[in-house]
Amino acid sequence: MNFELSHIPERPSKPRESGVTMMMDKGLSLRQTENFIEASGHLTDVVKFGFGTAFVTPNIKEKVALYKAAGIRTYFGGTLFEAFAVRNNLDGYKRLVDSVGMDLMEVSDGSIILPHDEKCEIIQDFSKNYTVMSEVGSKEAGIIISPAKWVKMMTNELQAGSWKVIAEGRESGSVGIFRANGKPHTLLVNKIIAKVKPENILWEAPVKNQQVWFINLFGPNVNLGNIAHNDMIPLECLRVGLRGDTFFNYLPADIVNSKKQKV
Repeated sequence: MNFELSHIPERPSKPRESGVTMMMDKGLSLRQTENFIEASGHLTDVVKFGFGTAFVTPNIKEKVALYKAAGIRTYFGGTLFEAFAVRNNLDGYKRLVDSVGMDLMEVSDGSIILPHDEKCEIIQDFSKNYTVMSEVGSKEAGIIISPAKWVKMMTNELQAGSWKVIAEGRESGSVGIFRANGKPHTLLVNKIIAKVKPENILWEAPVKNQQVWFINLFGPNVNLGNIAHNDMIPLECLRVGLRGDTFFNYLPADIVNSKKQKV
């Protein structure tokens, strides 16, 4: 960082297993990608080309190369995987991933019906040659999945070979692990982490209040995803206690007690 400051929590260096941040690229140009890397590349672990944007965004291969040169891994969003899966063309999906120089894949079933045994078989197959992230949870509002089923699916997918399981939240932060108003399903999250190690989960949390909630629960090195490109630096400030919402998280109690404003 640019200068020394005491009581800043330690953040692992890249490549990270915990404290992973996933940025959602929804169509940045090559110039915007270069600018993003200059500003926030050091904070970014993985970049997801959101939903089906890769189909219509120019210069995907060149963008992958830019990110790769900066030490950032890229992958196509799960919706694109599902678009190939529903057309029975997973071999074509593998060829696409290979053609752009990726080694990371997402396997999801947020929009389609994919029997869980079949999903795990796909994860197992893909993980032979790629790093796999698999997503749990529906993109449809109103579809309720029991905590026990969340735990079972996450556990099975990790055993099948997933590097991280992604807890669905969408770019809106209003489904899956969140209520329609954007607030986390606290009971659901607590039941999940009672059975699944938090370091194996990447929580989609596009909204600041959601990011704060997860940082307060798990600390600065929680895995967070679906972060907008212009929110990477603000998120890192939240992680290390340099933003109002987490300002006192890592300071000694005597400082907190004497300096924290009383409401």
